[in-house]
Amino acid sequence: MTGWARGRRLGVDVGQVRVGLAISDPDGILATPLVTVQRDRRADDSGPPSDVVEIARIVIEYEVHEVIVGLPVTLAGTHGPAVATVQAYIRLLSVAIAPIPVLMTDERMSTVVASRRLSERGVRGRRQRTVVDQAAAVEILQSWLDAQRRRM
Repeated sequence: MTGWARGRRLGVDVGQVRVGLAISDPDGILATPLVTVQRDRRADDSGPPSDVVEIARIVIEYEVHEVIVGLPVTLAGTHGPAVATVQAYIRLLSVAIAPIPVLMTDERMSTVVASRRLSERGVRGRRQRTVVDQAAAVEILQSWLDAQRRRM
């Protein structure tokens, strides 16, 4: 790949309640689920939210080279109200993990696809809710990795 540096990538699915994370192998071939982090929705200025701090810790622990965040574009390809929320989250995350780049990618249908795949594997109900955010992060990251390979 032109401009491709070997190293892990972290996929992030930002939800209202939870943030799903997925990690790639160092060669950027396969995305796997990592963890789900509860959102810290505090409104004070006492520092970064605990979920952002946890993601920053994971970035260091896994020696992540880039963070890929799913941008919730509408089916028509426009930016809906959720985009502003995710962009604000990206700004917080970018400050917390600088100089590691945070990139955005279209995440249309990632949660729907992830839910369908989990259901096909027999994961339903409460158990599905606990892992669907990780599975959506896998969809986001794997799609991004595949697109990077197609550009080679």
